[in-house]
Amino acid sequence: MKLTFWEAAEATKATNDWKQWSDFELTGIEFDSRLISDGNLFVPLKGENDGHLFIKSAMDKGAKGSFWNSSETAPDEFPILQVSDPLKAMQELAVYYLKKMTPTVIAITGSNGKTTTKDMTEAVLAKQFNTYKTQGNYNNDIGLPYTILHMPDETEKLILEMGMDHANEIDFLSRLAKPEVAAITMIGEAHIENLGSREGIAKAKMEITSGLSDEGLMVLPADEPLLVPLVKELPQTIKTFGFDQADCQATIVEVQKDYTSFRINGSNTLFTIPVPGKYNVGNALIAISIGQWFDISEDKIQAGLAEFQLTKNRTEWLKSQTGIEILSDVYNANPTAMNLVLDSFSQMPTQGKRVAVLGDMLELGPDSAAMHTSADEHLNPEEITEVVLYGTQMRVLYDILAAKYQQNKLHYFKKEEKEAVTAKLKSILEPKDMVVLKASNGMGLNEVVANLLEI
Repeated sequence: MKLTFWEAAEATKATNDWKQWSDFELTGIEFDSRLISDGNLFVPLKGENDGHLFIKSAMDKGAKGSFWNSSETAPDEFPILQVSDPLKAMQELAVYYLKKMTPTVIAITGSNGKTTTKDMTEAVLAKQFNTYKTQGNYNNDIGLPYTILHMPDETEKLILEMGMDHANEIDFLSRLAKPEVAAITMIGEAHIENLGSREGIAKAKMEITSGLSDEGLMVLPADEPLLVPLVKELPQTIKTFGFDQADCQATIVEVQKDYTSFRINGSNTLFTIPVPGKYNVGNALIAISIGQWFDISEDKIQAGLAEFQLTKNRTEWLKSQTGIEILSDVYNANPTAMNLVLDSFSQMPTQGKRVAVLGDMLELGPDSAAMHTSADEHLNPEEITEVVLYGTQMRVLYDILAAKYQQNKLHYFKKEEKEAVTAKLKSILEPKDMVVLKASNGMGLNEVVANLLEI
């Protein structure tokens, strides 16, 4: 980290006499005292616990200084920077550090697929540049400045994921990061309870342009009419992606459970990504568009996509001890994303039967019932033989599916019956079968996945 204690003081306008301590190089910043290493600056955030209470632990781990805003007296002879709010100070420090290190910032948001797209984009750009990306899901007002302050000194391209569940959150992140390139993966229904409508979600996602360079690039889905009126007056270069009438347009060649191959308009190159599904091709088109913007050769883009590593806990294929194929997608869910997964899963080749396990999608607001029943059109007994539904909201889908699924092929369980879900799956799944699990993270289907691995 190329940052000193005095630089941090000036960047955050610390109000105490910080020059009483000699200047020294900082080795990093941490807000979790357990992660402190020698030479770090501690950021005592106030959450469920007040971070100031852990200053001794931070010092014991090797912290050499700390932001401070507490009625408690700071430790004697320990360098502190008095600030009005340690979180705001960390954000201000991130802004300063971006200006100092001058990486090109690429910002990615969307209702679904932003983490996968971030991973793909980083893999493509890494073929030509020194890159760093958001780690895990550090995509909010804490995680984004933390990511900036953790980038390696040699970083040339910084890929930042931007998340939100309320209006104005992405506006803040975009103004902080000032990207040259921004992308929206899709407009779904996640957090519609807070934003009122898909139109509200579209406007919130478009906040990513708030800090976007006027000479920059904006990458958008071609099949989203809600975005059309929102981009008319934008000064940036607009590039669309999709499968019909898009600037970067894909034709799918082959879909298997562990890879998808496709071609794009104007090229004979066969691109292959190590993940299944049409929706993941859409994510790859964003990475291709961004790679082209930075003049990366098609061969390098092809290689980057073929080798990209998916952030753990997103869509992943697993296999039980007896050979059952498990498609785990239990981190988040909205109707658009769930239906895309079901469409893809329905076409995947298997020697056994296909089984779908669907749990509640949370934060969908007053139209939640209709949104849950939308999966009906994406469930066909000839393709997905058996369906297990779990949670309060999934009851409405059960009632509709009862018209086309035989009683012994359709199962419903209340939220408190999670163990019964596992028991039912153990009774119906056989070696060579294929099962997909999809739900919001709050439904805890990751526990069911862990249990299935044991059979």
